[in-house]
Amino acid sequence: MTFTELLRNVGLFGAAVMCCLALLSIFSVAVMVDKYRRFRAASRETQTFKPLLAKFAHGGEVQELIDAARQHQKSHVAQVVSAGILEYDGVREAGGDPSASVEQVTSALRDSMSETLVQLKQGLGFLATIGSTAPFVGLFGTVAGIINAFRNIAATGSGGMSVVSGGIAEALVTTALGIFVAIPAVAAFNYFTGRIENFHIEMNRASTQLVNRLFKAPQINRVAKLSVGAEEDEYAAR
Repeated sequence: MTFTELLRNVGLFGAAVMCCLALLSIFSVAVMVDKYRRFRAASRETQTFKPLLAKFAHGGEVQELIDAARQHQKSHVAQVVSAGILEYDGVREAGGDPSASVEQVTSALRDSMSETLVQLKQGLGFLATIGSTAPFVGLFGTVAGIINAFRNIAATGSGGMSVVSGGIAEALVTTALGIFVAIPAVAAFNYFTGRIENFHIEMNRASTQLVNRLFKAPQINRVAKLSVGAEEDEYAAR
């Protein structure tokens, strides 16, 4: 039986199931392409932004990091770092004590990380839904094909292979189509979920580096200066 003959034997319900699965396949491919492009852009800009963050962690200027974060807005790490550094810079410009704003900066980093994760996860729920429901949608086509086969038997009064082949073929095709749509969706969902976990680790690491640079490093410097000053006073007293 050719594909054209198969389509002629497909009932209305089976055709609706096939159209539904075809639309789900198109939507899932669109989501995959969009997420892949976004994740690739985020990874590229993050790799460019990381050396700038490392430079700041080793004594760079705050304004340089702010300018770098603005130039890499697609980077998930840059988005989180930008929120923390802007909060720190805002306290400093307002005349407050930047060293006492650790809770505010930490809260800004945490909120920005949550928002970034939400943005990264957009569309993944759709892929998960397609992966879990497409085989069951294909089963609807299977049922429709079996019903079509029994209908042909009732119409002809015989059960030869030529009578039921159309319905059986319809059932098998819709089942295979449902599995064909589900497998890429599940694979893409697992792949992107793993990438998001890596992004989460990178954001946590960048947040720790930023907090250490803004609050712990100045304290170490102040302790070192006080130690040097105490030694100088002791030497002068002698």
